[in-house]
Amino acid sequence: MVMLDNDGFLLALTKMFQSNRSTGSVVIHMKKYDGRTTRRTPQSQDNLCLIRAADNRSKISTVLSNKEVTKFQMSYATLLRGNMDALKKHDKSKERKERKRKDL
Repeated sequence: MVMLDNDGFLLALTKMFQSNRSTGSVVIHMKKYDGRTTRRTPQSQDNLCLIRAADNRSKISTVLSNKEVTKFQMSYATLLRGNMDALKKHDKSKERKERKRKDL
């Protein structure tokens, strides 16, 4: 897993979305991060957020402090809006037909 700075993470995430546009998927995880790499190190007093993204070929991650969250969130939201246009619309007509069959 490659640890990147915030801008590098967004650039790599954009490339990941572009490479998986027609087929594939990108998985993104966010969680609270206390700054520990081993169990013995003391906990950090600053609230941190660990963000990971992965596809079938690569994994990237970044750590955000609470000072950087607003700027990152604005850039991240713009990135997601721009790259989620290839999603397929869910077809509900098949589900409705199956429900009617089960009800009868």
